[in-house]
Amino acid sequence: MSALLAAAGGLLDAYTYLSRGGVFANAETGNIVLLGLHLARGQWRAAGTYLLPILAFAAGVLAAELIRDRHPNSGRYHWRHTILLAEIAVICVVAFLPLGSWDMPSNAMVAFVCALQVETFRKVRGNAFASTMCTGNLRSGTEALYHGLVRRDRTALEKALCYYGIIGCFIAGAALGAFLTGPAPQRAVLGAAALQSAAFVLMWGRDASPA
Repeated sequence: MSALLAAAGGLLDAYTYLSRGGVFANAETGNIVLLGLHLARGQWRAAGTYLLPILAFAAGVLAAELIRDRHPNSGRYHWRHTILLAEIAVICVVAFLPLGSWDMPSNAMVAFVCALQVETFRKVRGNAFASTMCTGNLRSGTEALYHGLVRRDRTALEKALCYYGIIGCFIAGAALGAFLTGPAPQRAVLGAAALQSAAFVLMWGRDASPA
């Protein structure tokens, strides 16, 4: 399931970058840097292009926490199911917003989805991870690789492989996003909804843990 979510994260980033004006839906650090550059140049409208997804990402984190605190868990249905359904619903709306004039709200909505996902699904096999960005995963995986090789720690090597596997899935998702964007630049985002739907099915019947 974590592999599917990582692939969805990569696809969403590729989609907003290629189809929605060169904005990263997940990499808010990059958006913050570009925001600062445009502010320094007095390019206020361009700065707003990057400010909106940053604010939407923050709103997504707040929404995920609110849902977790107030969601009544019942049987096999968990609050994480509600999060995935919300993500899928928002992505389906984005798929029908025209390119160009609707890019800013589309990027904000995708950033909101990414925040919901990264705040909700935090672990893979007991290890902290991020399904919508790679910097932390790369750091953790490389650290584990060092300990695995230097200290001959098999568990650390397995941990490293897990992290690098997640990064590989993210790259595969980005590649899929690029492939889908060619023939369907507006609706390619539905590929992420399909991956999240598959994750929803896999999660059904489990304890809804993020692993």
